[in-house]
Amino acid sequence: MTNRSRTPDFMPTLSPGRHRNPRKGACFMEMASFLAGERWSDHPQCTHPLLAAMAREINDRVGDRARQDLVPMIPSVVGLNADDKRIDAWIAREAALTALPVVSMANQRAVAVGILRSEAMLAELDGLTPGYLSPRARQTLDAVPDAEQWAREFISTALSRRDAFTTRGAPAVVHLSVAGISRACVDQPERMLVDLLRRTIEGVAQLTQRTQASSLSSDSAISDGAPANEILRNEPPSTVSKSTPGAVATPVSRSSEWHNDIESSVRWDTSA
Repeated sequence: MTNRSRTPDFMPTLSPGRHRNPRKGACFMEMASFLAGERWSDHPQCTHPLLAAMAREINDRVGDRARQDLVPMIPSVVGLNADDKRIDAWIAREAALTALPVVSMANQRAVAVGILRSEAMLAELDGLTPGYLSPRARQTLDAVPDAEQWAREFISTALSRRDAFTTRGAPAVVHLSVAGISRACVDQPERMLVDLLRRTIEGVAQLTQRTQASSLSSDSAISDGAPANEILRNEPPSTVSKSTPGAVATPVSRSSEWHNDIESSVRWDTSA
């Protein structure tokens, strides 16, 4: 069994981008691949793909000082994977709920679409009433009524598929949310990103454990969308570290074109 409770005594300083080998440096997920005993890669099989995408994005968007706060989390993502579409929807929803209060007005519409799409996916997978919104989502959307109205009108005129949301929509929501937070005109946006990754790892760990447990029982829905599990649905996981201000986020070349067309990004999960 892989021990994910301890960080190795010696770890290289994390740096942005992809690296051909450890001598060139390492990003968050490349170190995870090393700890898992996999081939050196920033796309290891040991971690849920969308969680790994969020980790890569945050690794690349924070500065050197804040990036080192990610190091203790690396062992926690090794072996953190499960075949449950609730996980994709939950990760996307957590990212969007974190982003919506702080992103620019230009991004609020697309992020609001992400919240509504994620909530709809969770409700569908858990057999809840169509249109159900968690109290946390309702409170967050209430603060930006114009963005919510636009998002609902957009969704009402667009086709959507569950598989398209998982493969395209959820990654787009995470990408847009992380990028928006990194550019937000708020105190310590890098700390928000570090804490977002920490909460997401903890939440995915809980969902993964319940997914594995459900295979041994006949219990009903296990995701954060289930009424019996409103703690996960309404609140982020509890741990939020005390912050040390980080350096200014560095530009990221691999995603620099994302911000050019907001509406096209939310259409990624609507193709028939």
